[in-house]
Amino acid sequence: MKITIQGKEIELEKPARIMEFIDNKDRKYMAAKVNNRLRELRYIVSEDVNIELLGLEDTDVCRIYQSTLRYLVFMALHKIYPKAKITYNYSVSRSIFASVSNLGRPFLQSDLDAVNKELTKIIEADYPIVRSSLTKEEAVNLYKELGCEEKVRILKYRKEDTVHVYECNGHMDYMFGYMLPSTGYIKKYQLKLYTPGFLITYPRAEANGEIPDFQDERVFRNSLKEANRWSNTAKVSYISDFNEIVEQGKALEYLNICEARHNRQLADLGQKIQNRIEDVKLICVAGPSSSGKTTFTNRLRIELMSRGITPLMISIDNFYKHPDDCPLGADGKPDFEDIDALDRKLFNETMYNLIQGEAVKLPTYDFTTKTRTFSEPVKLMHHQPILIEGIHALNDDLTPSINQEEKFKVYIAPLIQYRIDERNPISISDLRLIRRMVRDYNYRGTTCERTLEFWPSVRAGEFKWIYPYQNEADFVFNSELGYELCVLSKYAIKLLSDIKSDSPYYITANRLLKFLKYFVPISDKWIPCNSIIREFIGGSIFYTDDKC
Repeated sequence: MKITIQGKEIELEKPARIMEFIDNKDRKYMAAKVNNRLRELRYIVSEDVNIELLGLEDTDVCRIYQSTLRYLVFMALHKIYPKAKITYNYSVSRSIFASVSNLGRPFLQSDLDAVNKELTKIIEADYPIVRSSLTKEEAVNLYKELGCEEKVRILKYRKEDTVHVYECNGHMDYMFGYMLPSTGYIKKYQLKLYTPGFLITYPRAEANGEIPDFQDERVFRNSLKEANRWSNTAKVSYISDFNEIVEQGKALEYLNICEARHNRQLADLGQKIQNRIEDVKLICVAGPSSSGKTTFTNRLRIELMSRGITPLMISIDNFYKHPDDCPLGADGKPDFEDIDALDRKLFNETMYNLIQGEAVKLPTYDFTTKTRTFSEPVKLMHHQPILIEGIHALNDDLTPSINQEEKFKVYIAPLIQYRIDERNPISISDLRLIRRMVRDYNYRGTTCERTLEFWPSVRAGEFKWIYPYQNEADFVFNSELGYELCVLSKYAIKLLSDIKSDSPYYITANRLLKFLKYFVPISDKWIPCNSIIREFIGGSIFYTDDKC
């Protein structure tokens, strides 16, 4: 067999595992692309292939690393406290939150120290982590024996006849993703007590394979806690919970409950702004891509109008500079996500003059001609705030002349706290990516592959320009709708299935497909026309020429 590996050709006399014929003494490589398919290092090569070795600078490898770390943390906990249960959620500052239950008492620092000590032993022992296949029936029996109720429930929706499991020194589990070859590959991690459980931090690709600094984001943390309380109150924490609601004919009821929760959040926000209307002059809305900012901003405007407050909506996009005057990104092209792609001086002066009661001509930017025109002068009425929405809306560098008391900052994001099972949380960024793929294809003429191509740069912009300011928000709006993946899945599955195996985005498409196929789809028919989800699937009252 002829193997091309990192551009060099070697020959193998017989099939072999990747880890057996590569130079990896420092364990720099943790996975590989084999003919454009993501593979574990234990993968057996049996034909001519092209191999690209991957390390922690790769996002997919960091997922593998994180899955393995979650596996080992539970393995350590289970060794010390056999009856303890652990549930994982994505949490603040790019970490995993582990909630420990069934101890009969709170989880303490001494418990975490014991888990950390056992985890160190497991890593130093360098136990092999070996994948095998079971029939569904065998997997059900195994998970029942291990007390993994949610793993049993989700298997009902698995279309394949077999189930993968991983065995490590007698411990068996499956993390819905690939794993590292052995425990000794885990070198970088931190466990931190964080009531009522602990945090697991791990290397991230956007931090060049290092563990990013932990920032205790109080506002965001509290919003995640509220999201978790909501999922527990609604008794919908797992994919199987959603599916059973659909199968019991209660999808419409649950849909209305989720929409009512959005209405309640908007009412709470409207009341807070109304309470401060004597001081609030500028309402700033920001959040990461595909959070539903446009629909939310329109609904907030209507909520305020119902209270006798008519905000003046101003688009930050109308303050872009000509591309020739924009800062350049790493690719040498204009970086439109940089704050200096905006005419900050003009924006600040415009906001300040309006707030001071001056009549101001507002710009309109033509993205085709790259030119700016101005409106007739406009002037704020009494108790009329300005409402802005955009990537930099929470950044005070955009409005340095306006004092903090005159600003009301709103951060919006879908803060899901749902899981495939106890030890496999659903990623918030994956939900946003799925939203964006569906919207871009339907309404922006963008292929699924094009969306996937730009996603890394979108994420980089979020880490630089959005997340550092989220803790300054006066209000966090959770834009997730519990039912939405049962709707989005049927759109996204079709788009992702069309991506060919030779596409550079096939690995991501395949990963998302495996996860989305677990959802039982529901109809779009009864989704309200002002719902945030309509921004992505169509039928929004805010995107129509129908004037009744």
